[in-house]
Amino acid sequence: MTSKPEIAIVILNWNGVKLFPDFLPSLIEHSKGDNIELIVADNGSTDNSLAYLEKNFPSVTLLDLKTNYGFAKGYNVALEQIDADYFVLVNSDVKVSENWIQPCIQHFESDKKVAAVQPKILSYNQPEYFEYAGAAGGFIDQFGYPFCRGRILNKVEKDEGQYQTPGEIFWASGACMFVRAEAFRSAGGLDPLFWAHMEEIDLCWRLKNRGMKIVYEPQSVIYHLGGGSLSYGDPRKVYLNFRNNLYMLYKNLPENKFKRILFIRMVLDGVAAAKFLLGLEGKAFLAVAKAHATFYKNLGELRKSRTEIRQHSHPSDHPEIFRESIMWKFFIQKKQTFSSLNFKQK
Repeated sequence: MTSKPEIAIVILNWNGVKLFPDFLPSLIEHSKGDNIELIVADNGSTDNSLAYLEKNFPSVTLLDLKTNYGFAKGYNVALEQIDADYFVLVNSDVKVSENWIQPCIQHFESDKKVAAVQPKILSYNQPEYFEYAGAAGGFIDQFGYPFCRGRILNKVEKDEGQYQTPGEIFWASGACMFVRAEAFRSAGGLDPLFWAHMEEIDLCWRLKNRGMKIVYEPQSVIYHLGGGSLSYGDPRKVYLNFRNNLYMLYKNLPENKFKRILFIRMVLDGVAAAKFLLGLEGKAFLAVAKAHATFYKNLGELRKSRTEIRQHSHPSDHPEIFRESIMWKFFIQKKQTFSSLNFKQK
């Protein structure tokens, strides 16, 4: 690899013209270099995104996909057309800070097994707090529930320097993910079946099953608005999260845990659906029911994916999986910060 690897920063945009004035300037200012290209891939927007960018941000490369492929396939289609050593997948509602690129790239350059890197993600509206979608690096518990250093379920921590050590994590947030282009392509990219939500966790799990590493880098700091596509309580988001979590587990669980964990998750999802119903959240209840129906409908395609993953990798237990229930810890034991979990990875 050359001393100055080619870096493509790619924003997948869909009707995000209102976000550009607040977020693009920081990316332009802090992403300068003859080996760095800032690209907006437009996912079939129906607003005036492309015209606005051409007029107001001429230094940004535009890639018109012409169709809304969803987050997962949209990125796949865009990245197929981009030649670079490293991709940086960045949401359109992200503000970056000075020197946010090099600390992450250094991980790739110093260790060929590093497939993806996540910076520290703070809240755009409350910058003293971590942001929901990634915080200081992602993990999952034994039943597949995702959480982060700095954010467990809906409890977000204040950044007081408690997570300033770089190290391995289980998943890097799709809000801002540095990924080795070769690894992204060899793993098959993001799964279009997911459309949006948790597709980055699925990708990271597949990369880890191939013996690659996912890393958190606190010296790179970005600020994420969050909830830009779907608000956190939206029934559509509930549907996607429940459905895609089942997709991810079915595809990636090791054989010795596959049936037991999937069964337990079905039971836990039933409990969650009942809670929605008792709380008079009818739309959320229906969203969970629809998620399970769609999961069963797509079992054929999921079986093919699982078979292919097992043929090209070695699914195994990973030390970055929390071997307890995050739900039990959070609701019963009231352990609501990452530090309180006593999570010993190795």
